[in-house]
Amino acid sequence: MKTKVAFVCVHNSCRSQMAEAWAKELGSDIFDVYSAGTEKYHEVKPLAKQVMEEEGIDMSSHYPKLLGEIPSSVDILITMGCGVQCPFLPCKVKEDWGLEDPSGGPIEGYRECSALIKAKVIELVEKYRNN
Repeated sequence: MKTKVAFVCVHNSCRSQMAEAWAKELGSDIFDVYSAGTEKYHEVKPLAKQVMEEEGIDMSSHYPKLLGEIPSSVDILITMGCGVQCPFLPCKVKEDWGLEDPSGGPIEGYRECSALIKAKVIELVEKYRNN
C-alpha cells in the first residue's frame, strides 16, 4: 500500500501543483500524490506550467482543487508556507516547507521555487523509500 501525501496551500495554483507534479515524477512507486487548496482559483499559474515543461513534466491536465476533492485524511500533509492560512487535513506527519510564493513575479522566481520543491521532494522520497 502506498503512502498518501498531500501538498496543500490556499489556492492550489502554483507551489502545491509543482510539488504534486514532482512527487508523481520522482515517487509514484511509493506515494499516492494529491494537491489541493482552501480557496477556489480559476487556473494553475501559466508560468508554473511553463517551468515544469522546461523540466520535461507536463502539467497541462492539472487544475486547482479544493480540499474536498482529495482524500479526507492522508499519511503526510505538506503545506507550502502559507502561514496562518495553511489548511489542515488529518494526517500522521505534517511539514511546512515555508516556500515563498513566486506568483506575480518573473519566471526566474518560478524556476527557483521549482528547484527548491524538487530538492525537498527528493529528500521526502529518499526518506520514505528507505523505510
